[in-house]
Amino acid sequence: MQNVLVGYDGSASARLAVTFAVDLAKRFDARLHVLVVARAPDWGSIELERQELVDYELRHSNKVLDDLKATLASDGEHPEFDLIIGQPAKEIVLYAEQHAIDHLVVGHRGHTPFDRWLIGSVARQVLAYAPCAVTIVRDPTTLKKRVAKAAQQSTDETPFV
Repeated sequence: MQNVLVGYDGSASARLAVTFAVDLAKRFDARLHVLVVARAPDWGSIELERQELVDYELRHSNKVLDDLKATLASDGEHPEFDLIIGQPAKEIVLYAEQHAIDHLVVGHRGHTPFDRWLIGSVARQVLAYAPCAVTIVRDPTTLKKRVAKAAQQSTDETPFV
């Protein structure tokens, strides 16, 4: 293994994915790549609105990337960072193909349920199309919340008499 890529969006699961990817790269003495994708709008007909959305996404993505760079630098890590505008799953897969990535790491869930509904799960799309091994990292606190919610729902159900 020579190249490890982590897709990063600043979410809790993405932060855990970075930790996993850093450890993986160290274990195999591989080059670590961090990719942030500023989501390009694929709807809207007014060019000015589209540009405002792109500008917003770029500002947000640059902040996310700068924060991660500072964190990793303080830990002595110096991966290759890239910021791309596009659709996250597509750009992650293309980057992996173009940079001979051997292992790809992404978080299980991104920022909002609306994003997942609108475009589907980035992790699911990456897993389906990646040219290499993929690890999807889950946030254990999110999983615990889902299990607790399911347990609560099952105890709330009134049995039929």
